[in-house]
Amino acid sequence: MQDRALDVAMLVRRAEGVFGHKRVVTATATGEGAATWGEVVARARRLAGVLDLLGVPPGARVGTFGWNSQRHLELYLAVPSSGRVLHTLNHRLFAAELTYIVADAADDVLFVDRSLLPTVWPLMADLHTVRHVVVMDDGGDEPIPGDSRVFDYDALLARVREPVAAAVVAEDDAASLCYTSGTTGRPKGVLSSQRSIVLHTLVLLGADAFAISERDVVMPIVPMFHVNAWGLPYAAAMAGADLVLPGPRMTPDALASLLTRHRVTFTAAVPAIWRALEPLLPGLDLSALRMAVSGGSALPISLSQAYDDVAGVTLSSSWGMTETSPLVTCARPASTQDGLDAAARREILCSPGRSVPLTELRLLDADGHIVPHDGATPGEVQVSGPTIANGYFGAGAGQESITDDGWLRTGDIGTIDADGCLRIVDRTKDLVKSGGEWISSVTLENAIMAHPDVLEAAVVAVPDRRWGERPLACVVVAPGRSLAAEDLRAHLAGRVASWWVPDEFRFMPEIPKTATGKFAKVALRRQVADPAGPLI
Repeated sequence: MQDRALDVAMLVRRAEGVFGHKRVVTATATGEGAATWGEVVARARRLAGVLDLLGVPPGARVGTFGWNSQRHLELYLAVPSSGRVLHTLNHRLFAAELTYIVADAADDVLFVDRSLLPTVWPLMADLHTVRHVVVMDDGGDEPIPGDSRVFDYDALLARVREPVAAAVVAEDDAASLCYTSGTTGRPKGVLSSQRSIVLHTLVLLGADAFAISERDVVMPIVPMFHVNAWGLPYAAAMAGADLVLPGPRMTPDALASLLTRHRVTFTAAVPAIWRALEPLLPGLDLSALRMAVSGGSALPISLSQAYDDVAGVTLSSSWGMTETSPLVTCARPASTQDGLDAAARREILCSPGRSVPLTELRLLDADGHIVPHDGATPGEVQVSGPTIANGYFGAGAGQESITDDGWLRTGDIGTIDADGCLRIVDRTKDLVKSGGEWISSVTLENAIMAHPDVLEAAVVAVPDRRWGERPLACVVVAPGRSLAAEDLRAHLAGRVASWWVPDEFRFMPEIPKTATGKFAKVALRRQVADPAGPLI
């Protein structure tokens, strides 16, 4: 066999040589822009020359603060292909977190969308490793600082007349860096290799994963600043799919317009986005949409059912982590489940699903014993495979989550049935232990959100003198609806064990979320511990 490296440059050559005519559309603050994959690659090759002009060393981290856009896509292609490391940064994090992450990564240069300058520029006094800031004009009207370290993206690109050849890299060299959301402590850096990106891209093209092909129009609503938009930009490049990028226009109306006008066939987002789009479904033509995927947190059965009933769209679940590239599982009913009734099949679609190729799952109990795949016995979910991280980068390097035999400890508690279908019971830190028995906050949240008047629900443990802990349910009522605790107790009767029913329901205007759209349980626990916390 030929000794050829699996690297990002391989995807670039394929997009240029086979699919150069296919389209990349970007929504901007003032309209839309479009280019072909051939034009995008040509600009990316010159962008590698821009990194040379700026004196960015091989292996250096190139930070990006950007929406889903063509320029961000060009960075996705140029930075790893030139032998540097693409470091996507989540601008929704707190300033202290961003300062810590940039310092830990030792970013050499930052590429920043103009609309995000108010978030980034005030941090510059504390970003001691950053030598240059390159502004990408996304149509924002924010003033550009008059500083010698600041450059304009397109002006720099115009200075590079000829494309720059891809660097010679080893397939195990780092290609991208992303930090975890820091839900259990400080964010930790996860480096993805050139090889792992190519393998993960191939997985996304698989028939039992996302099945992305040349015929697709792919719209990643999941942000390019978090876990490489689940690898979807790279998958579109390899498959030759058209790509629709929503840019800074992330309102439900703007997203709905893109989905319908461009006849999007595949899209992915977190449940909060799907919930925000739900009221618009009656007026949308989503007949082209063959697959809509939810991830980041549990997909409520009621939400998936609403998409099917109103728009004829199958909204299904997936599961993964920053440490896993991220896709590990995808919810697709197996042939052995063809005889199940509609309700049972809906449960499967809303579960994480089976592991995708190249990944393996196992469950371990508290004593380190392997748990059988009987669909009932829970254990800690552990993952292994060539797209799974083997440790952390920077200051997080000592915080290992790898077992002695090389499996990643996810911190999730789950079950796996005989068909290989994973179900997440809870995070280890979010289980409620009441009277010596465990209550799954995830299962209880889903049961509460099945009520038609509930918009969102999150469950946390609170101290109890008699039982040790009891579940407290924080509930956001759907707009225009009214709800009382008695209504929810009646709703839960028969859906969960009677002793699972919360003693207290706290109605709130909103539930705090992390920068990636997950329930911020740490912040929520602090909020409910305050006797003066919001009650309505």
